[in-house]
Amino acid sequence: MTASAVDRAVEALDRGVADLFNGVHQHRLGHHEETDGSDRHRGHHDHQESPDPAPESGRHAHDDHDSHGSEHANGSSAGAHQHGGHDGHASHEGHNGHAAHGMHGDHDMGAVAGLPMAARADDRDGLRLDRLHVPLGPVLADWPAGLVLRLELQGDVVQQAAVERIAAPTTSRPPFWNEPWLRASAGERVARGDAARRLCAAHLDSLGRFLAVAGWDDAAAQARHVRDRALAGVAATELASSVVPLIRRIRRSRTLRWLTSGLGVLPSEHAHHLGVTGPALVADGDVHCRMLVWLDEIERSAGDCDAPGTLGAADVTGPRGRTDGANLPSQGLLDVLPGLLEGAEFACARLIVASLDPDLDEFTWATPHAQGPADD
Repeated sequence: MTASAVDRAVEALDRGVADLFNGVHQHRLGHHEETDGSDRHRGHHDHQESPDPAPESGRHAHDDHDSHGSEHANGSSAGAHQHGGHDGHASHEGHNGHAAHGMHGDHDMGAVAGLPMAARADDRDGLRLDRLHVPLGPVLADWPAGLVLRLELQGDVVQQAAVERIAAPTTSRPPFWNEPWLRASAGERVARGDAARRLCAAHLDSLGRFLAVAGWDDAAAQARHVRDRALAGVAATELASSVVPLIRRIRRSRTLRWLTSGLGVLPSEHAHHLGVTGPALVADGDVHCRMLVWLDEIERSAGDCDAPGTLGAADVTGPRGRTDGANLPSQGLLDVLPGLLEGAEFACARLIVASLDPDLDEFTWATPHAQGPADD
């Protein structure tokens, strides 16, 4: 419905509201009708609601010397941006959504201008909110390559989560981070120091991704720098001199603890039941606990980078868990993800994923126990 003059606007709006209440609007979509000999026409408005692109993360961590107020503001931006998109829809409902409620009651919304609107369901607060379907991945920055999460949101809360893996060509080359332990299991001689160096670098790699998602960019860059030094083969004493101050800085960050405590709690009993065998099992707790296990492993393995001896056939525990099980180490991490995400705020979803950091390269290795693509 349009009005050609300012003095006609109020009348046009009143007629539009009346049409919506009477159900006339649904019958007149796509049609134009002259009225009262004037140049006003009844038509349709195109309304298309779509969620904003997935934010990087709603929580940001910085050094404790940074302004806590600015951190909180930045940390809330992604969640507020997403929620803002929903609020915009609520505002739209405030004008003509009331009529839609009158026509449809508690049923799903129909089409407006031929376009489907979001369905509705009960929220945990007893409200009826739009259900938005939002994919995350597979090519986000600091995201496990090849992973796709399909989330169902109400407001800023994840109601359901499904995990998918993008199929990738198989290869005869073992996954990089698990290589020392897989070679040892196959009977090859692998230096214990080399395995410790790979473990240290793997956890530094995960730590760098986690800190970047949390918004602590300089600490993330430092973790990646130390990772590269570990892979370059620097002496254990030199590596430890780089690792120790980094770990001390991260452990002392009250802001990071505040941002990550209470998120994605994974009891060890539940983790064991779902096949988790690595740091997530040892942590027996939340996102912050899993990060602390990485820090412990980094510090220990950095000191063992020049250790003598070789790995034995029983040494099968890589960065993400046991490499000799029926399932790959990262399979258990993918299996626990939906349960950890459901009920979490959307802005926290990426932090939960980063604290597990599944390695999807494990699924591309052409071995008898390699798993096919999963659509959980």
